[in-house]
Amino acid sequence: MATSNNSGNPSRITNGEDYIESLRNRPLKVYLSGELVTEPVDHPIIRPSINAIAATYDLAVSNPELGSVISPFTGERISRFLHVCTSAPDLVAQNKMQRRLGQLTGTCFQRCVGMDAFNALYSVTFEIDKQHETVYHDRLKSFLTDMHRGNFVIGGAMTDVKGDRSKAPHEQSDPDLYLHVSRRTPEGVYVSGAKAHQTGCINSHHLIVMPTLRLGEKDRDFAIVGAIPVDAKGITYVYGRQSCDSRAMEPSDVDAGNAKFAGQEAMIIFDDVFIPNDLVFMDGETEFAAMLVQRFTTYHRRSYVCKSGVGDVLIGAAAQIADMNGAVGASHIKDKLVEMTHLNETIYGTGIASSHQGHATESGAFISDDMLANVCKHHVTKMPYEIGRLAQDLAGGLMVTLPASADFADPTIGPLLEKYLKGREGFTTEERARMLRLIENMTLGRNAVGYLTESMHGAGSPQAQRIEIGRTMQLEYKKRLARVLAGVDTTVDRDEVADELSDYFARVFALPPVSTAQQ
Repeated sequence: MATSNNSGNPSRITNGEDYIESLRNRPLKVYLSGELVTEPVDHPIIRPSINAIAATYDLAVSNPELGSVISPFTGERISRFLHVCTSAPDLVAQNKMQRRLGQLTGTCFQRCVGMDAFNALYSVTFEIDKQHETVYHDRLKSFLTDMHRGNFVIGGAMTDVKGDRSKAPHEQSDPDLYLHVSRRTPEGVYVSGAKAHQTGCINSHHLIVMPTLRLGEKDRDFAIVGAIPVDAKGITYVYGRQSCDSRAMEPSDVDAGNAKFAGQEAMIIFDDVFIPNDLVFMDGETEFAAMLVQRFTTYHRRSYVCKSGVGDVLIGAAAQIADMNGAVGASHIKDKLVEMTHLNETIYGTGIASSHQGHATESGAFISDDMLANVCKHHVTKMPYEIGRLAQDLAGGLMVTLPASADFADPTIGPLLEKYLKGREGFTTEERARMLRLIENMTLGRNAVGYLTESMHGAGSPQAQRIEIGRTMQLEYKKRLARVLAGVDTTVDRDEVADELSDYFARVFALPPVSTAQQ
């Protein structure tokens, strides 16, 4: 299976520069602001998002223990974003890598969706094969082996545009409102439809398309999962507009705030796109769609620990601007920084706890703890907004009234701005302006997309987590514990109740195996 790399570059990616070159000269159809983009790699609005993925490769070089792992399929060192987790420490290592990359880029680095997609698929395909005697699991392993050989980027595509949300996919007036099989041949299937807000899709090499919700018997054509080259015939990308994105096209990099790194979202339109049989991993098994969605969201919701890394940058920017303003010694400033840190570490703590309590599936792949994954993501729908509010509080109103960098460069007005907008001694006016623009970028501009709105809606909006938390909170078991301790239920010995642990609590209280050295 050949990847999408028509530029003549080396077929294996080892660092960020290799990655960037691997994206060149592909026959992509990308629209941005009404224009067809000739070469996405060189477009000033798109390039910062490419740089963010390149940083994942450079981390694997500079810190191989954190950013890479040895492939079980090829024996070569690959990005940790391509790894199927087979232990709780594997899950934890992903979270530590995600936080570090958030610190290094201050944005979404776009690889978590694909990572979480194939990790979920690894166990789901195993269980489909067990029930239906299909061969999806072997196909997936073959695909992953090929991706590992090239050390490529896999993107995930789950969210359909949905149309009338009161209707099932097969009930829609237009079937294209959910991705579906449009026709079949002996060699494979063709799909049509659209996927919305797809993170990093243009910057990937392959996409894994998946259903977005529970499906019924009549939705068989919508129960399709498969891998597709990003530059496959019939795909059109429409780039998502981000607040202040056109600043990337200005001569100065000051007003961009974070000129080097940004996230990426696009709509993907599929017009009769071919998926060969060997890249189909589900086709019509509607009863497994809900399992796939649930397992994917469990992985992906705990992946939102990445926001704690971005939060580290914003906390640092808030502390730095307070210092530049000469206010860092005030007690209320420190108190706000403490509150920001408390919120940020709460996000990280619940996410990494979910990974620490990961457990094995039948396939051997480990999945994170469902309850704590949803608690992590639910925190993320709220806490970054409060961290952002406090950062704006510490920055002051100049963050949104600062003149343009072109005004600072003007020979007449520039010197006056330098004089009147200077802060504490030891910092230049430009340095102060750059810090204000960074806070603006993260709370109102391009990277507020990934830090705030994506935190709200990515991997499911807040109600989705509340539903899942409600489903798994096990009130009946907890009520029984209370009845026994209160003396309301005297028919059962307390120790017997303690031994009657649910599956969830059995995992919570399970101790790690005792090593030979300890025995």
